[in-house]
Amino acid sequence: MSRLFVVFAGALFGAGITVSGMANPAKVQNFLDITGQWDPSLALVMGAALLITTPGFFVVFKQQKPRFADTFALPTKKDVDIKLILGAVLFGAGWGLSGLCPAPALAALLTGASSFLVFALAMFSGMLLHKRVFEK
Repeated sequence: MSRLFVVFAGALFGAGITVSGMANPAKVQNFLDITGQWDPSLALVMGAALLITTPGFFVVFKQQKPRFADTFALPTKKDVDIKLILGAVLFGAGWGLSGLCPAPALAALLTGASSFLVFALAMFSGMLLHKRVFEK
């Protein structure tokens, strides 16, 4: 049942990204272009997501454990280090240049456009490189 729920949640999230236009790189790049063709719709999508998700966290964390797991998997690391800063800079640069981040890129793969495939291959290559270099 938990895997079915994961598939459903992922499909719902992907549909939301697609319907809101966030799988369209131009929409994201126009949001970042504050001196040109600025498009505030990404901020509206993010705000709506926070309005829906934030109350959900209060409900979920009042439970003893998650419905489909034995414990909550929460981050334990609290410090800001060079890997976090460098990762954030690389993510932001990639997001700004391509207009895609991982979830919209995966949703955009369904269009069959070769540019999204190239992005996804580069993203997975970076993930594998990180695993080999930092996770020994």
